[in-house]
Amino acid sequence: MTGPVPPAVAGGLAAQVAPAATGTPSGSPAGTPSGSPVGAAHPAGADAAAGPRVAIVGANGHGRWHRRSVAGLHAAGRLRLVALVDVRPIEDEPAAPVPPGTTVHTDHREMLAAARPDVVIVCTPPHTHLPIALDVLAAGADLLLEKPPVLSTAEHRTLAGALAATGRACQVGFQALGSMALAQLSAALGRGRLGTVTGIGTVACWQRPDGYYARSPWAGRRSLHGRPVLDGALANPLAHAVMQCLAVAQTVTGAPVRPARIELERYRVRPIEVDDTATLRVVTPGGPPIVAAVTLAGEDFVAGEVIVTGTAGRAVLEYPTDRLLLPGDQQPREVPGRRGLLENLLAHRADPAGTPLIAPLARTAPFTAVLEQVRQAPEPTLLGGDLVTVTGSGPDQVVTVPGINAALRRAAEQGALLSELAVPWAVPPVRVPLAAQDD
Repeated sequence: MTGPVPPAVAGGLAAQVAPAATGTPSGSPAGTPSGSPVGAAHPAGADAAAGPRVAIVGANGHGRWHRRSVAGLHAAGRLRLVALVDVRPIEDEPAAPVPPGTTVHTDHREMLAAARPDVVIVCTPPHTHLPIALDVLAAGADLLLEKPPVLSTAEHRTLAGALAATGRACQVGFQALGSMALAQLSAALGRGRLGTVTGIGTVACWQRPDGYYARSPWAGRRSLHGRPVLDGALANPLAHAVMQCLAVAQTVTGAPVRPARIELERYRVRPIEVDDTATLRVVTPGGPPIVAAVTLAGEDFVAGEVIVTGTAGRAVLEYPTDRLLLPGDQQPREVPGRRGLLENLLAHRADPAGTPLIAPLARTAPFTAVLEQVRQAPEPTLLGGDLVTVTGSGPDQVVTVPGINAALRRAAEQGALLSELAVPWAVPPVRVPLAAQDD
């Protein structure tokens, strides 16, 4: 995600900043106005053989990762990067220099009219996703939309309706879904190698310093300017852990997950508005329960493991590294290969019937249903005093919870919430029954 962007309002991204962003975008000649090309211009519609025209909205921050992904495809002639959009000057990215002819904008609507892209990558704060996505679809472009795609089931339905009305495609930025390791785990489940699956869990223990929550006005916030933001551990940095579990559950049942009940415990070690530590259980009709046990206040780093327990054995997928342990394996093995979401979207555009999207919006509906309940849950419980350990100072200060790694691993492996494991500071969960939801 990119830097601070207040709520979307009429007039596009530029109208969301007061005062408007100033400065010369990186790679532009001094004084180059918004919308001016960095080098020789590529007129809209010219040289279609060079590949689809691609733009990035939110080109700084995490958008630089997308710029690196685009750079190789641009160099290979598989696409053309035609525009970058951000409310701040474009940051240098040595691995992805801005190609000649790429225009720079502070307003996504201005860019859509001027550059006429075929594909737009949207990597802005979550609360801006829906209005920007609707503008992109109305302009006739396909979407690669960063996660979380939207913040409520109502927004999900609105976006799904726009996709149906326009006939455009939307890929959601859950890149771990393209993992060959996940595909091998799914194949093993399909062959019955684990027997009957009785539980799916995930554990991830990361650390975030104080500076992480100063990175933008929406960091650590539940809402901003009256709009939901939800920058919590479950919703943002560890959203992939939750989505991987939902994907595994879909493989087990053969259908998208329909949460029947969500049970949630949320904690925080700083005066923020969202969770940095949580246990979440998703109960589904006819499927195994899913438990996510995550923290940004961990003692030691646990990248993220999806633990699948069955009557014939257990599998563990370390999803950030694509390391997989199946029943009978002596140790985890790395499974190389990931299908890139942008490449898959380009292939889908060329052959919609023959190349399905890896992460279409519909596949993320269960995640949005879960996220909505996280957003509506009471304020996280603050852990302080003797319950935490503080090291470092200033923006590098780190707060950890002694014993949290072991407790979260037990939760993921046993399918339990922290309050069910006699953790002394744990609080009773919020339990929310859900009616069946349509995509």
